[in-house]
Amino acid sequence: MEFGKVQADQLAHIDFRLPDDPISNQEVLAHGKGNTQFYIGCARWGNKEWVGKYYPKGTKDKDFLSEYAKLFNCIELNATYYGTPSLAQISSWKEKAGDQDFLFCPKLPQVITHNNKLRNATGMVSEFIYSMAGLGAHAGPVFVMPDPQMDVRERPVIEQFITDFPEGVPLFLEVRHPSFYVNGYDEALYAFLKNKSKGTVITDTAGRRDCVHMHVSVPEVFIRFVGNALHPTDYQRIDDWVQRLGQWMAMGIERVFFIVHQPDELYGPPLITYLMESLNSRYGTSLKAPQPLTPPTLF
Repeated sequence: MEFGKVQADQLAHIDFRLPDDPISNQEVLAHGKGNTQFYIGCARWGNKEWVGKYYPKGTKDKDFLSEYAKLFNCIELNATYYGTPSLAQISSWKEKAGDQDFLFCPKLPQVITHNNKLRNATGMVSEFIYSMAGLGAHAGPVFVMPDPQMDVRERPVIEQFITDFPEGVPLFLEVRHPSFYVNGYDEALYAFLKNKSKGTVITDTAGRRDCVHMHVSVPEVFIRFVGNALHPTDYQRIDDWVQRLGQWMAMGIERVFFIVHQPDELYGPPLITYLMESLNSRYGTSLKAPQPLTPPTLF
């Protein structure tokens, strides 16, 4: 993900500390049941460079998803941004996810979010949701990112779109235009999301620290973490997230979706392993961290 990308020599000069929680988080998370479930993964499974490192040597493209689902329990499904998949494609993904607890988190197609800018999209949304329902138990929350050019003046359009969104489908919203963050996260939009029980996306990226807003509108959170090729600050940022997630666990948060983006996908699994092992060590969770394949030995 290019959003918020900066040059490597700038990283040491960025204040990566997470902002304090807004007071409202206490009220929102108090309604949660705790027993936090973690869904942690990457943004794509088609990583040829993982073959022989995380996927068994000789793994074919058609088997990448099956191998990915053995390593992680969710994926940010960006493929849907380019169009609503066919029912046959959905069926294939569902089959390859197997019987394990694995969730696809689909992104709404660009024709809805960018071309139509969330207007006149009822039919397209219905088609999309019908398609995603084919994932069955593997259907995770939908996340919507309006066209980044949509500013705070178009909040009513965003709110109407969410109001019309099918009931019962978990939805997380990511807004990018700086006008939504002039004085922190837009208060009116946040109040609306809480009222509608829709979630917020928190995007942690180097060049847009305003998007790390820490506002939780339901007892769940969707975090998009953009790393910098395992620069030391990646690990420092994960340490801060581990501490904050521990606080939210104690407050009652039910589900955490944590998606790691890296400029090279080879850097994703090591950082996720660090995240999971840190959570396990600190809070007694039993997350199964991905491990690189052990090279065969001669003895």
